[in-house]
Amino acid sequence: MNPFKAWLMAARLRTLPLSLSGILMGTALAISDGAFNGQILILALLTTVGFQITSNFANDYGDGVKGTDNEDRIGPSRALQSGLISKQSLKMGILVSSAISLVLALLLLYVAFGVAYISYFLIFTFLGILSIWAAIKYTMGTKPYGYQGLGDLAVFMFFGLLGVLGSLFLYTKTWDWIAVLPAITIGLLCVGVLNLNNLRDIVSDKKSGKNTLVVQMGFENGKRYHLFLIVISFLSMFFYSWLEKIPIAGGWFFLAFAPIFLHLIKVMRTTEPIELDGELKKLALSTFLLSILFLIAVNYFL
Repeated sequence: MNPFKAWLMAARLRTLPLSLSGILMGTALAISDGAFNGQILILALLTTVGFQITSNFANDYGDGVKGTDNEDRIGPSRALQSGLISKQSLKMGILVSSAISLVLALLLLYVAFGVAYISYFLIFTFLGILSIWAAIKYTMGTKPYGYQGLGDLAVFMFFGLLGVLGSLFLYTKTWDWIAVLPAITIGLLCVGVLNLNNLRDIVSDKKSGKNTLVVQMGFENGKRYHLFLIVISFLSMFFYSWLEKIPIAGGWFFLAFAPIFLHLIKVMRTTEPIELDGELKKLALSTFLLSILFLIAVNYFL
């Protein structure tokens, strides 16, 4: 494999649509409030991609160094594990990606806030730095929080609450409490993707000492936890639509939950972790579809 393809492998491009879902949902909410800025949208998407790639590089490095990516792992092979990228090169890639992400974040905040909202600029700069830290420390370092069962909370906070509410605030400089409901929806669906990953890797994670929530609660309870995540995500979006009095004609974005619930049936009937590998893509793309359909509904039907 040539170096370019090796870096694409480490970047894990198939994870990018999921990371964009929060930005698109926040943008849709901003449009429903009569606020939109194309520059903010583009820069927010680029910044999120930068954060996600940084996280993917760091995960590849952290799991590779700790031996979590081994012959017991079910999913696709990793760049460091396969020997396609050296530890030194991957560490440099993390630094470069972090720097690019920070520059994009600062440019985004300048466009969104300028000098008129300096306090907002400083708060979001801190949140940007915190996002980079969280992306790296998930599996890297002596005490990575992903190995302590805290990855689910981090994904919910950064992909859901910060992704949706933060992007909404960039457009409007304010937000309504009702916006928390779609943020919860996206956050829990993103946690669901992580939970699927942990359900699939429960055997290798347990052997290597990666104490995810699934390792701590067991495979069957992990599936019940997945049921909870999906159901609450649906109910959050349902109550948002009810409180906002969204008409039936404008609520067709709920069609995105059809493949999600079919996926849920598959998960609940699964007895072997290896059977879950294909389900990650289904849930990730369905979450992305939900954000796209909601964005379209806001533009043309609401």
